[in-house]
Amino acid sequence: MIDWSALDTVFLDMDGTLLDLHFDSHFWLDHLPRRYAELKSVSHAAAREHIIPQIESEKGSLQWYCVDYWSDRLDVDITALKREVADRINYRPHAESFMGKLRDSGRRSVIVTNCHPKPLALKLEKTGLDRHVDRILSTHDFGRPKEDIRFWADLAAVEPYRAERTLMVDDNLSVLASARQAGIGQQLAILAPDSREPVRAAQAGTPSIAHFDEILADISPVPMPG
Repeated sequence: MIDWSALDTVFLDMDGTLLDLHFDSHFWLDHLPRRYAELKSVSHAAAREHIIPQIESEKGSLQWYCVDYWSDRLDVDITALKREVADRINYRPHAESFMGKLRDSGRRSVIVTNCHPKPLALKLEKTGLDRHVDRILSTHDFGRPKEDIRFWADLAAVEPYRAERTLMVDDNLSVLASARQAGIGQQLAILAPDSREPVRAAQAGTPSIAHFDEILADISPVPMPG
C-alpha cells in the first residue's frame, strides 16, 4: 500500500486524519445553528437555513476554513462558540501511536492543515498534538488552501521537501488530488474521519485505510545510505 522505503517526509492533515472530525461536524452543523438561533432570537430551522447554504457555498476555499471570515459574516464569535464544545476535541483511533512510529522511524512529520490558527490553538491546548510532530503549518499563513495546487510550491519555500519522497495523509480527496498533481510521491486517504459517521467507500487508485492500526506494523526505519 505505502512504500515506506521511498519516504523521508510525511505530511499529515489534522482534522479527520489525526483528530476526530466529529468536533467540527458537530460545531458547524449542530452547535452553531443552535447558538445562532439563541443569540439572534430566530428559530433553529431558520438559523440552519441561513447558515448551512452559506457554508456550503464556500467549500474548498480558504474562507470555508476561516473563523474570522465567518465571525464577520454571521456576526457571532465563532472562536468563543467553538470553545463551548471543546470537550469533543479528541484523537482518532491509533493516531498517537502512528505519530510515535513515524518519529521512531526517523522520518520528518509535519502537520499541514487548513485549520485557522485560532481553532488550531484550541486543539493544541486540548490535545498536545504539537508534541508528537516536528512542525505544524496552517495554510492561512500562506493565503491558499491545500486544494490549490499553487500551495505546494509555497510550502516548499518554508518547509523544503523532496516531493517524490513525501507522503500526504488526508481525509479530503480533493487535497490528495492537489498533492498528486503537485508531484507528491504517495497519498493515503482516511476513510473514517468522523467517529459518528459510517466508513466511506474507497476510491479506486488511492490507497486508503479506516484507521492507522492497519499500517502501524508496516512502518520501517528510514533506510541508511550506503
